[in-house]
Amino acid sequence: MEQVRMFYKSVMEFLQYPVFPLGKEDVTLASLLYLVVSLILLFYLSSKFRNLLQNRILARYNIDIGVRQAISTIVRYFIVVVGLVIIIQSAGIDLSFLAILAGALGVGIGFGLQNITNNFVSGLVILFERPVKVGDRIELTNPAGDTINGDVINISARASTILTNDNIAVIVPNSNLISSTVINWSYNDRKVRFRFPVGVHYKEDPEKIRKLLVEVALENDGVLKTPPPDVQFFEFGDSSLNFLLRVWTTKYIHRPGYLKSQINYAIHKKFKEHNIEIPYPQRDLHLRSGFEPIQTKSTGD
Repeated sequence: MEQVRMFYKSVMEFLQYPVFPLGKEDVTLASLLYLVVSLILLFYLSSKFRNLLQNRILARYNIDIGVRQAISTIVRYFIVVVGLVIIIQSAGIDLSFLAILAGALGVGIGFGLQNITNNFVSGLVILFERPVKVGDRIELTNPAGDTINGDVINISARASTILTNDNIAVIVPNSNLISSTVINWSYNDRKVRFRFPVGVHYKEDPEKIRKLLVEVALENDGVLKTPPPDVQFFEFGDSSLNFLLRVWTTKYIHRPGYLKSQINYAIHKKFKEHNIEIPYPQRDLHLRSGFEPIQTKSTGD
């Protein structure tokens, strides 16, 4: 029993060994160990509570997933901030010294964390104003000029995750979603309209073309019957009569290229069945025959 007490006393003396001074107090091994363990538990438990609040508690009230995510994220941030203050105070660290240190380093750290802060604030704006929310189909251009199309699957504090049709997850900084032009295909609802240009030979009957194009649209199960598809006589082209088939869909909002391929296949098949000619650009070349006579001038001796 005496050995146990001696061992306990030795361990406590070791943990109370001062590591470095901080303000008016010394930071000991015990306070550092307490600080590390408490911070790990704080972030782990706050994350678990965020998931519980979002997926269990708020889900019972039929709240939209974007609103649930915004509320649970803000609650977690509040818990983390309050927990940090409590942990630091209970660890015996002088908060007044930390305030002076933060003020001294604030300018330098501010420049280094400017981008992170911008993304963080942009994330809060997205979560509250909801120009983009989880489940939306969006299209944007990255700084390199490449176009990104995909579904928003996650919005975090710093960045959002977009999943493309090729199952590639693209991490986009939140500031890009605020400062750049973003096309949100499902902002109001998931009903969108696609346009398919079609050109036919000048000898074809426009009314017959309109009827065939509407048939093609209605035969596709991904095209909505209401609003109905329609055809515009777009223009008299250089070598063709140009039409515009317009259809509404909710099924292929995530795969517009697939719908375009289906419609084009069906148009080609329908036109072939009815002997509709699809022209190709033609140019007339006129050649002039003969040569201009060359006049020569002779001189005498």
